[in-house]
Amino acid sequence: MSLLEIDGIDSYYGQSHILRDVSMRVEEGEICALLGRNGAGKTTTLRSIAGARPPEVRDGSITFKGDDITDMPTDDISMHGISMVPEERRIFGNLTVEENLHVSDVALNASNTWGRNITVEHEGQSLEQIQKDFPRLQERMNQLGGTLSGGEQQMLAIARALKQSTDLMMLDEPYEGLAPQIIQSVEDAIKRIRDDGTTVLLVEQNAMAAMKIADRCYVLDQGAVVFEGSAEELQDDQETRDRYLGV
Repeated sequence: MSLLEIDGIDSYYGQSHILRDVSMRVEEGEICALLGRNGAGKTTTLRSIAGARPPEVRDGSITFKGDDITDMPTDDISMHGISMVPEERRIFGNLTVEENLHVSDVALNASNTWGRNITVEHEGQSLEQIQKDFPRLQERMNQLGGTLSGGEQQMLAIARALKQSTDLMMLDEPYEGLAPQIIQSVEDAIKRIRDDGTTVLLVEQNAMAAMKIADRCYVLDQGAVVFEGSAEELQDDQETRDRYLGV
C-alpha cells in the first residue's frame, strides 16, 4: 500500500472539468515530482488532495495511509498528516519568524476551542529542531516575515508546515522567483526533510531542477497523466520532455 493513492479522480471548478481520470501514487519516504506546463492541473491536484474547495472531486478516490480522505474536511486532512505549502507561501508579513512558526499551534487550539476536538496523530517538529535544520531562520527569529528574502520566506513556509503533524508535505512551485543559488538552498532543505522521514510531493514548473532531486515523476497535460516513471527515465525521455515540458 502506498502512502498516498489517487484513483481515477475527476475534479471540477464549477462546470469546468480540470482533472480527468487522474491516478497516481506517492510512496513513503520519497520525493515525487508532479510536472507540467501552466494550466496542466498540477495545483488542482494538490488542492484536491488537501480537500480545498474549489475544486470539487466528483469521481474517483483519494486514500492516505489506507484511509479514504476524498470527502474529508480540509482541517481533518491536515491533522491526518498532510501539509501543503502554497505557491504564494502565505506567511504573515507583520509577524516575526518565530510567531509565524507558532501559527499552527494557535490554529489547533482554536479548532478545539470551537468544538472540533481535532487530535493530531503525532507531534510536528519542535522549534529547536527547526532552528537546527534552518540555521538562516534561527538567525532571524525576531525579524518580521515581510522583510525576509524570497528564499527565506520559502524556508519559513516549509518550516511552518513541519511544525504541524506532517507525514506528507506538498510543495507548490517552491522555486518560483528564486535565484539559482537560493534554489540550491531550498533543494537542500527539501532533501533534508525527506531524509528526516517526511515524504514530499513537489509541484514545479522548473522541471530540470525538480528532476534533480526527485525519485519519481508524473507529467500532467490538460488534466491527464501522460507520463509516470523514475526521474532518470524522464531525463532520458527527450520526446516527453519536448512535448509536455518544453525542456
